[in-house]
Amino acid sequence: MTIAVDVQSISKQFVLRHTRSIKEAFVWIMKGRKGDLSQKFHALDGVSLQVHQGESVALLGLNGSGKSTLLKHISGVMLPDGGSVRTRGRVAGLIEVGAGFHPDLSGRDNVYLNGAILGMTEQQINERFESILDFSEIGQFIDTEVKFYSSGMYLRLAFSVAIHTDPEIFLIDEILAVGDEPFQKKCLDKIKELGDAGKTLVVVSHDLDLVSKVCRRGVLLDHGRVVLDGAVEDVVASMRGRH
Repeated sequence: MTIAVDVQSISKQFVLRHTRSIKEAFVWIMKGRKGDLSQKFHALDGVSLQVHQGESVALLGLNGSGKSTLLKHISGVMLPDGGSVRTRGRVAGLIEVGAGFHPDLSGRDNVYLNGAILGMTEQQINERFESILDFSEIGQFIDTEVKFYSSGMYLRLAFSVAIHTDPEIFLIDEILAVGDEPFQKKCLDKIKELGDAGKTLVVVSHDLDLVSKVCRRGVLLDHGRVVLDGAVEDVVASMRGRH
């Protein structure tokens, strides 16, 4: 089987800065700045993961476990401090609602801008524009500046553009929490359709029922490490036991 996502021993650290009182900061300076006022946080600690083409994988874990950070590495939004990430085929991600959207441009202009960012040609966007508009249910607001959109409208347009890029690998991070129930169901049906068409799906969500419907494999992260990798039912059961 072809490997679509190959993550090898990646590590990522963030520096957490602690705000101190003026007195503490003054004492720290007077002592010649000895001792660090910041602290390092291991978001990912030697994570390895392979996802085969056509697999649907849920990344699960409590807040701060590293799942969203891992997804951002797969998408290329972040680069690891160590290790490597390789993907095969076009990657489309809904990592943050409206990422790549310019607030001062209309919805129409943002479809072209975001489509280009996601690798579509102008001709492809022209051909798919009506379908993008139809799926998003934005209607007449397509020519309104997106800074006036609600978060639900933002999501609809972002999701619609992403699915119309026809990606081989589709990354989704918690975005289905936004928007009304009928649209969530529509998105869910579309994600299932992508999975049935042999696309590779990697999903991050706190909605355990949703990931059970969409994904067949689960990967549980804890403090930046993979602690369980198997059938989604087993990983979801383990996750429920941690709550």
